[in-house]
Amino acid sequence: MKFTYKTNGVCSRSIDIEIEDNTVVDVSFMGGCNGNLKGIAALVKGMNIDDVIVKLENIKCGFKNTSCPAQLAKALKDYKNGQ
Repeated sequence: MKFTYKTNGVCSRSIDIEIEDNTVVDVSFMGGCNGNLKGIAALVKGMNIDDVIVKLENIKCGFKNTSCPAQLAKALKDYKNGQ
């Protein structure tokens, strides 16, 4: 399944995500820190969505209460909850 998640409180505007059988197939961030987000996307490819959530959900960016990786975790949580 492919879907787009609109981020909140971070530099990236949205995240395009593809999931098959609870595994991350592809991730692409729109906006944000290009190199870092390409790195995050490459690292999570092939991972189980629950593992991605655990690793990324509490990451903060500077003074913000969230980050682009945490927004990816939130998108995956919403996906799991059918939102």
